[in-house]
Amino acid sequence: MVAELAHAGLAVAVVNPKRVREFARARGQLAKTDQLDARLLAHVAEAIRPPVRPLLSADSDRLAALVTRRRQVIDMLTAERHRQHTAPGSMRERIGQHIAWLTEELQALDNDLRQFIDQNPAWHATDDLLQSAPGVGPVTAMTLIADLPELGQLDRQAIAALVGVAPMNRDSGPKRGKRRTQGGRAQVRSVLYMAALSASRCNPVIRAFYEKLIQRGKEQKVALTACMRKVLVILNAMVKKQRAWQYVKKTA
Repeated sequence: MVAELAHAGLAVAVVNPKRVREFARARGQLAKTDQLDARLLAHVAEAIRPPVRPLLSADSDRLAALVTRRRQVIDMLTAERHRQHTAPGSMRERIGQHIAWLTEELQALDNDLRQFIDQNPAWHATDDLLQSAPGVGPVTAMTLIADLPELGQLDRQAIAALVGVAPMNRDSGPKRGKRRTQGGRAQVRSVLYMAALSASRCNPVIRAFYEKLIQRGKEQKVALTACMRKVLVILNAMVKKQRAWQYVKKTA
């Protein structure tokens, strides 16, 4: 629907339905009908002015579809491998055949993705930039290109909030609540987590940042979430400035 409306020349904004429902409750509107919802959406658009979603090209749509399909195949592979350990002996051979087919399909998708990105000069250049950072591999790079086209176009606060790795304050008067991340793009966060985990071991900047947080008493999960944000901010700056990874060791 979004694509059809955009192709028809209409401005389209995609809004979290939970926020729309909360907007209705704030107005005291608890009833729900199609007519009430239509008026509510018009009021939300007028009052909040949500940003218009840019129209993706056919190539961008295809790239996003390939990355989504790759993620689905991996999920199926993981599920089948778990089932194989507990399935009756008569079913293990069938499951093994399905695993073999899924493995071939995953390889074919990886080949298609690699060729598709290499054929687009802009994507190929961005892919090289992203993978120049220690800890960022092909899967992270292709996911960011497909699912985060805003990378390099927003400031550090906006890109972190968009992905859902920006901690939100929970303060009231003198009370300082525990800050938490919420919302954002789950598929991007999942690859950023793996990138941050790898970078905390092989990337000197992220490793030093991670160790500093642990020494300050932060939990490992909290420290890794902070590393995800730092990795994202660094990659965002690299794409914005069109500069590959550079590390200059500080001397005393």
